[in-house]
Amino acid sequence: QNRVYGAISGLMGSLDDPYSVFFNPDDAKAFEDGIAGNFTGIGMEVGIKDRVLTVIAPLKDTPAYRANIKPGDKILKIDKTVTSGLSIEKAIKLIRGEKDTAVILTIFREGNKDPTEIKIIRDIINIPTLDTELRPDGIFVIKLYSFSANSASLFRNAIKKFAESGTDKLLLDLRGNPGGYLDSAVDISSWFLPSGKTVVTEDYGDDKKPKIFRSKGYNVFNDKLKFVILIDSGSASASEIVAGAMQDHGRAKIVGDKSFGKGSVQEAIKVTPDTLLKITVAKWLTPNGISISDKGLTPDYIVEITKKDLENKKDPQMDKAVELLLK
Repeated sequence: QNRVYGAISGLMGSLDDPYSVFFNPDDAKAFEDGIAGNFTGIGMEVGIKDRVLTVIAPLKDTPAYRANIKPGDKILKIDKTVTSGLSIEKAIKLIRGEKDTAVILTIFREGNKDPTEIKIIRDIINIPTLDTELRPDGIFVIKLYSFSANSASLFRNAIKKFAESGTDKLLLDLRGNPGGYLDSAVDISSWFLPSGKTVVTEDYGDDKKPKIFRSKGYNVFNDKLKFVILIDSGSASASEIVAGAMQDHGRAKIVGDKSFGKGSVQEAIKVTPDTLLKITVAKWLTPNGISISDKGLTPDYIVEITKKDLENKKDPQMDKAVELLLK
């Protein structure tokens, strides 16, 4: 049985796509638990970038976040295991583990000369979703941490709060948001676009017609809405869908750093009752037909956060967004 599983995994590996994977029964259960929204681990999203295991983003208030793990950190080793050639799923399996046990990650961060070892104690991770704040200057901030199954209804409540606040300045912070459900991205985009406008297109190649996901047309805001979205290298997948749709339709100005570039769509297919194939079925394109894969989204205003900014607890991206909204 193990050899059959090994053969299927090898076959998937030959596709040269880090997002297409076979899950044996243990892996399938771990995958389904993770999607359900809580698990035991350290709380970060990882991806393969330039063939290296890379942190997309740590989730807020998790062990990884508190250990100062940053988007873009390259993970060279998990405990004693070298990560080159490891699938994302194998890596996640090594990083996760029992509550209160430790994992040591060897991290290489751009700007540092040498890799560093970071010891992190595992805990139960509940995926955070959303915070809101009305700033003294009248800017309403929605910070969205992930596109989980309940994001759309939480966003609806946040929009209600925004409407009641009496301000016309909205800031959506998608920095460090690794994405999630496509449905949530379409639903959230629908608050800002007329019915029928394209949010995202799934491109299946030459063999199948592309699938267009359109706005549901909640569209409760007029052209007077002042709207800025913050993104960075930790904004991936569904975050890129929302930011890309708003940018292409001219609904919001995008501020920050280039996004991660996760522009492919996976489908989970049951092979047997307890095994899964997660396979890439399409690329998605922004409304203007631009593929996000690999290159990511380019903001209208590129603002980088330097090491010095971090040390001085400065946030030039937020400052730029505020400046644009108050103009």
